[in-house]
Amino acid sequence: MEWISGVAGALVLALVLSSVLRTLVVPRGLYSALVVRLWRVLRRLLRLTTPRGGYDAIDRAQTWLAPLMLIGMLAGWLGGALLAFGLLLYALSPLSWSTAFREAGSSMFTLGFASGDRLKLSVLDFVAAATGPVLIALQIAYLPTLYGAYNRRELEVTLLQSRAGEPAWGPEILARQWLVDTERALPQLYRAWERLASDMGESHSTYPILLTFRSPGPHRSWLVGLVAIMDAAALQLALTPRDAPPEARLVLRAGFSALRDIARVLRIPFDPDPAPDTGIRLTYAEFDAAAQMLESAGFRAGRTPRDAWPHFQGWRVNYEAVAYELCRRCDAVPAPWTGPRDFPGGAIPPRRPVDRRPPGRGRPGL
Repeated sequence: MEWISGVAGALVLALVLSSVLRTLVVPRGLYSALVVRLWRVLRRLLRLTTPRGGYDAIDRAQTWLAPLMLIGMLAGWLGGALLAFGLLLYALSPLSWSTAFREAGSSMFTLGFASGDRLKLSVLDFVAAATGPVLIALQIAYLPTLYGAYNRRELEVTLLQSRAGEPAWGPEILARQWLVDTERALPQLYRAWERLASDMGESHSTYPILLTFRSPGPHRSWLVGLVAIMDAAALQLALTPRDAPPEARLVLRAGFSALRDIARVLRIPFDPDPAPDTGIRLTYAEFDAAAQMLESAGFRAGRTPRDAWPHFQGWRVNYEAVAYELCRRCDAVPAPWTGPRDFPGGAIPPRRPVDRRPPGRGRPGL
């Protein structure tokens, strides 16, 4: 029994340390079973609080997912370490089960009130005494990194509100720029989101728990915003290939590279090199309706929707499947062109402010 306890304790301790290193220390997107499984369990438990709720109820419940994840991760690591040291102490000393776990807890949390009937503390007691504070310190140091990445992300998502509406939608981005003659600002917008996409690809794959942090506004989402920017760039390249800025190609590349980096960490399968004529879930009817809406907003296309469709499809096939799956897992706001969700209700169209200017005073403002 002692031999089995020692092997089990060493294995549990190795798993705990591996999870801590993968999640908090190693600067690379590595799969962490604790984070992914805890995410699934807590997400389902929170969904049980809104069995028939629509998006607003889901959003209110899922707001608690991120803090519960942080507490659950720390509790999981500390609980695993306590179990490991208790098993090891039982295997390597004459202590009983209750005394071994009591001493392990006392050492881990540096309480110092429990020790076995021995002349001196063992090496395991010193290691356990160091493990508890180190885990808590790593978690505390982890928070500024998370919230720094969160603040950088949400700043751009908030700025996108006036350009894309809430929730964001690719065709709405282009329509608003042509409605108020600010289409020359699109290259700067693409550059900002190219940098943000690269930032999110690095931070969200290194720290997947950032995926559970929701935006302050219920109809905002970093994921929906990124898809909207990529759709706007793809639409512009497909409909006006000669006039589209080069930044449109760059933000598309940065965007689907970021989504794929996150997908690899979460083990979401995807085709790394899809053929341009591979089918997509967005229909031509939806694309044609968006093209007609853009034309009514003053957007002058260089191609007909029928001619532009294969080009748009060739761009979107690079990111649609991964984006839809991430939107589903994150319970993102159901914006148009972002795929189905696990809760009832259809897509929420972006809200466009009412024109408050006197009649005959030009195009409506934002």
